[in-house]
Amino acid sequence: MKKIVVFLGVILFFSISGFCQLERKGISLTVYNQNFALVSDMREGKVKKGKIILKFSDIASLIDPTTVSFTSLSYPDAINVMEQNFEYDLLNPDKLLNKYIDREIQVITKDGQIYRGKLLSYNKEQLIIKSKKEKNVSMVNRENIRDITFVEIPEDLILKPTLVLEIESKKVATHLFQLKYITDGVNWRADYVAELSPDDKKMDLTGWVTIDNRSGTAYKNAKLKLVAGEVRKVREYRRYEVMRKDKLAAAGFPQFVEKPFFEYHIYTLTRPTTLKNNQTKQIMFLSSSGIPVKKKYVYDGAVRRYYHYNNWKQLSYNDKVDVYIVFENKKENNLGVPLPKGKIRFYKEDTEGTTQFIGEDNIDHTPKNEKVELMIGKAFDIKGERKVIEHKKITSRIYEDTYMIKVRNHKDKSVKVEVIEHLYGDWEILKSSHKYEKIDASTIKFTVEVKPEKEVEITYTARYKF
Repeated sequence: MKKIVVFLGVILFFSISGFCQLERKGISLTVYNQNFALVSDMREGKVKKGKIILKFSDIASLIDPTTVSFTSLSYPDAINVMEQNFEYDLLNPDKLLNKYIDREIQVITKDGQIYRGKLLSYNKEQLIIKSKKEKNVSMVNRENIRDITFVEIPEDLILKPTLVLEIESKKVATHLFQLKYITDGVNWRADYVAELSPDDKKMDLTGWVTIDNRSGTAYKNAKLKLVAGEVRKVREYRRYEVMRKDKLAAAGFPQFVEKPFFEYHIYTLTRPTTLKNNQTKQIMFLSSSGIPVKKKYVYDGAVRRYYHYNNWKQLSYNDKVDVYIVFENKKENNLGVPLPKGKIRFYKEDTEGTTQFIGEDNIDHTPKNEKVELMIGKAFDIKGERKVIEHKKITSRIYEDTYMIKVRNHKDKSVKVEVIEHLYGDWEILKSSHKYEKIDASTIKFTVEVKPEKEVEITYTARYKF
């Protein structure tokens, strides 16, 4: 039996007897971007015949104990699991003090004074100790304590989260055990860096897998897999974000191998890697250059209005024109690989050759051969204006509105602007100054070219039936 010493509230030395430590032979980690992971932990050990206690330490502190699966790969029929317990009452100074209420301790202050006796009580500011010899009671300020000596660590306090299994072994044998469980606190996402060419017609794209481990343990030399797909998980006391399905690897993914799996896709890192606890790791998975892109301007007046008891009111309009970067995820465009959802950050060199950040947007899971449109900012030199210039009440259920939309271009070159209009109810366009395209049941689009320092005015009249 050994003593332990606490120095300024930090445990420096300890010893625990009775641990049944198994030797780790390997670990695999499958990470879902819903902030959880499936851990497969391989450990080897020799067990005797009869009832045996196995203790698995170095497991994730955010383990879901209800997901544990345990088996012997060597002799599966020779082992029966009778009971399992997840021990997570971890040792810390206050818990240790609490266990030593009415027990002997030794306290040494910073000025070298020694107090020995029973611990009667404690709080954040002080300890109360009753001396055995002098039979007096001392109050010791915790700020003045240099160290505290305890006789032993109580058995019900542990140093690390531990899974304790009570098994029944039918024979003496050396087993390779496989322990599987799901843990929270491990997540992955895709991050992209795009650099536009000087003429805004091409981009170079680099993709990174970002893995964040906050599960409470490290995974050394782990076999790493990533899963993308809408994996349904029944939510109880833990919360998971929904991940969507898609495919990651193809040409240009040198470190990952992608394979379809059930209704999802699974990506295997071709080498072992170590994930430390509280570590964020990035691994490159995509690099492609010369991808054709288009810059698109969109003006959505976003007029807010309401109709209530025949009272109509226009509240506001938006004068900002959105800037989009558009590209097609095709092989002939030097891409053509399914892209997992993540954030794309755009950069471009200025006239002095210095790279500047110009905007970012989120990309959803995108299969190959799909178009991607990303809104990265607002145009400084292009402005929009929208007004309802006439409102007529034809009957109690029929209205006519006439709209005027202006787009002004203060750039030194012509621009094309898509003007989006949102309609409602049973609508009909009675007249319009420009051609329009019906996008869906409640949206139309005008496409206009605006010359430098010029303005284009669109007017149209819509009839609404309710």
